[in-house]
Amino acid sequence: MSAKRQYWMLVISAALILAVTMGLRNAMGLFVSPINTNTGLGIVTVSFALAVGQFVWGAAQPIFGALADRAGSFRIIAFGAVLLALGLAATPFMTSGLGLIFFLGVVTAAGAGGGSFSILIGAAAQRLPAERRAFASGFINAGGSFGQFVFAPLAQVLISAFGWITALLSLAASALLTIPLALPLRDKHQGGPTVHAPGISLSEQTLVAFKDRSYLCLHAGFFTCGFHIAFLVTHLPGEVALCGLPASVSAASLAIIGLFNIVGSLGVGWLAQTYRMKYLLFWVYGIRAVAITFYLMAPHTAFTFYVFAAVLGLSWLATVPPTAGLVGKLFGVRYLATLFGLTLLSHQIGGFFGAWLGGIAIASSGNYDWMWYADIALALAAALVNLPIREAQPKLAAAAA
Repeated sequence: MSAKRQYWMLVISAALILAVTMGLRNAMGLFVSPINTNTGLGIVTVSFALAVGQFVWGAAQPIFGALADRAGSFRIIAFGAVLLALGLAATPFMTSGLGLIFFLGVVTAAGAGGGSFSILIGAAAQRLPAERRAFASGFINAGGSFGQFVFAPLAQVLISAFGWITALLSLAASALLTIPLALPLRDKHQGGPTVHAPGISLSEQTLVAFKDRSYLCLHAGFFTCGFHIAFLVTHLPGEVALCGLPASVSAASLAIIGLFNIVGSLGVGWLAQTYRMKYLLFWVYGIRAVAITFYLMAPHTAFTFYVFAAVLGLSWLATVPPTAGLVGKLFGVRYLATLFGLTLLSHQIGGFFGAWLGGIAIASSGNYDWMWYADIALALAAALVNLPIREAQPKLAAAAA
């Protein structure tokens, strides 16, 4: 098999796996109202279950990443697929808050974590030369956005046509598609070069990373990214309903975010080959702050939500390729799945607060106003915190290598 064909098989496979796992996760906000209405558990309990899911998805990343670094990616992805399918299939039958938190917040989220960024980008980085990693990360990341574009409207159609229980069971079955999609990742060291860190263990490398100010800055910025995304995927349907608009506007907005993030992810991945990634992160976070500010000032019509979704989509998960790329630049790719997984844990700690506090906001005040203001402030802080990161010019770094 030619190197070019092998490259595209690898990145397309990883992108499609992420399309399924991220598409399913990001469609869960559409089930908040049906679960709340049919179980009577309350919006705060449902939001808390999804908030736990945000944290568990992040916590699973470094754990599964470390296992993938040692044993290969295929088994981890297959195990995650089974967990994801089980969690989604069991969720409709939960009548207690504890049951909902366990299956929706723990099992489903852990399963999605088994086929997510750290495992997929780490697997690709170990098989590809340095100059191709940034674009590959962007391409894989775009797969997650494509999944959101597909699964958000699909979930809404299934809910409308067959009810939310059948919709969740159908999504559970689709989670198993990631197992055959992971076949190109069976061999841990198949294909391109793998960069090792001789003489240093995983625990030693992790210790070194957490003593590095640049790595801590990446964690701080990614915390904000998680807060922003989790708040929106969980509570954007609620915001749309507050404006008196139908649920179809929510599904369409989530789909538009996914569609435009394909452009954003590919664009940022391409730009990262030429420009410093810390500056790309500065602009991505800055765009979010500006977009939310204009949304708050605009009339809340369906058209406003669609435009807002398009602008947000350009920056949505465009933070992933430069963040993963910077981790690889700083510490190499031998333990990238673990070290990037730890930044995703910070991302999902932010996600926990974004999902949970959104539920508290709507229950206590009847709107999300202070959440929007907090999101603006955090986005501006995240833009600034990336500037001190140490990073050589891409061309200089390539020449040194």
